Amino acid sequence: MIAKTAVALALTAVATMAQARCGPEPEAACSVAGGEYHVILPPEPTDAIPVVVFLHGWNSNGRNVSNNRALVEPILARGYAVLAPSGSRIIGDGAGRGWNFYPGWEGRNEAGFLENAVTDAADRFGLDRARVLLAGFSGGGFMVNYIACQSPDAFTAYAPVAGGFWRPHPTDCTGPVRLFHTHGWSDTTVPIEGRYLGNKRFQQGDIFAGLEIWRAANRCPDEKPSGYSETGPFLRRAWSGCAADSALEFALFPGGHRIPDGWADMALDWFEEITAR
Repeated sequence: MIAKTAVALALTAVATMAQARCGPEPEAACSVAGGEYHVILPPEPTDAIPVVVFLHGWNSNGRNVSNNRALVEPILARGYAVLAPSGSRIIGDGAGRGWNFYPGWEGRNEAGFLENAVTDAADRFGLDRARVLLAGFSGGGFMVNYIACQSPDAFTAYAPVAGGFWRPHPTDCTGPVRLFHTHGWSDTTVPIEGRYLGNKRFQQGDIFAGLEIWRAANRCPDEKPSGYSETGPFLRRAWSGCAADSALEFALFPGGHRIPDGWADMALDWFEEITAR
């Protein structure tokens, strides 16, 4: 019985994905000024669908995100749409893309492109512009941090995974912001302390230094977390008593550079809690 139900849900999700396409092919991308995105709707869409905009990692693309069932299905099951844009920086000769996040890089205004993508998807598919969680992994997580720093009001909240800032760290960020950062304790691709890349031309930043920047942006009264909790394998710490309409939380898990199992439900529980206040 359980197996039949799982198959039925999977078939429903696939059918819904086809209904959300923008072209004649089942996996056709939607085009907007500056780029393209993929979108998958939940099995039973409502009139105003909340949405997770998920930014892929380095050398990937939006289609890969939309095809990542382990990531997408828990989000769809919660009644959210998944919007998966593609980065602007072409990697190699294939379909790989990266995000234009590094300070000083010239190229596409990623925040403007993402705004275009969400607005277009909201008009096409009935997404709720007031309930948009911008999330991303690795390179996409770096992009999430920089957009949250520069334009905290562009999206409802932010949830980077395995991506922070690069050195030199921003001197400050506009606030307040609502942000939930998740990171693997043994991540060697984006270590918590950061590392050099490109013959020391680039240097990843320190995740805890990034949290210091977010506490300042949110005008938190103390460096010390106000709460500690555990959700499955996740060790969580949060700061409260900060600026109105702000939220800041950090979750560590015992693993490496990946999107951990259980992340989607944990992040959406947090998102629903802070947006219900």
